Amino acid sequence: MAPVVPDPARARPLPGAAEVLAALARRYGRVAVVSGRPAAFLAEHLGPAGEAGAGGGGPSALRLVGLYGLESVGTDGRVVAVGEAELWRPVLAEAAQRAEASAPTGARVERKGLAVTLHWRDRPEHEGWGTAEAGRLAAELGLVAHPAKMSFELRPPLEMDKGKVVAELAAGFATVAFLGDDVGDLPAFAALDALAGAGVRTAKVAVSSPEAPPDLLASADVVLDGPEAALALLADLAP
Repeated sequence: MAPVVPDPARARPLPGAAEVLAALARRYGRVAVVSGRPAAFLAEHLGPAGEAGAGGGGPSALRLVGLYGLESVGTDGRVVAVGEAELWRPVLAEAAQRAEASAPTGARVERKGLAVTLHWRDRPEHEGWGTAEAGRLAAELGLVAHPAKMSFELRPPLEMDKGKVVAELAAGFATVAFLGDDVGDLPAFAALDALAGAGVRTAKVAVSSPEAPPDLLASADVVLDGPEAALALLADLAP
């Protein structure tokens, strides 16, 4: 629901996205944003639409889950982190400092608190640095390096990903849909496959882009042409 930009930290939801999500959350049993962005970022850009608006009778029930499940926004608007993940915050700060010291001109090191991402989106010639540095830091500091769009992300060695989050959010529902566009969304698609095997009706929706992983597109039930099409679909589902 956000266009791809050279600096991921500057990514912003499309105009109207927050309002559409809030409307969906008022209509359906459970609606969540499960993102690789920090939970505070989600609260800043999607939280205000959770207040009652035209036609709304109260706060939205929109769930905001950041950093692949390591953080979430509580009902009071505060960011809550997984307790075990907090222990790794100093290690991730060290990883960020070391990556910044080795980064070539044009590469980006994004500090997310409980994660660190090494980007080379607008400098593809630095892919070798990003891959090698992520592997080295993961091995030396006990972190796990996760591949993503033109980047590697370092996270604590915890069993947490979008698949686990989606499975927990989907518990008890007969119909579940998920929209995704990145490597990190593959576990969520796998979670929907497992739910489908248990008799749940599911819809795996991939949002295409030049960087969308082929495995995600091949596994999808529906492929949409970019974030604008994704927002249009969700708007059609909202009241």
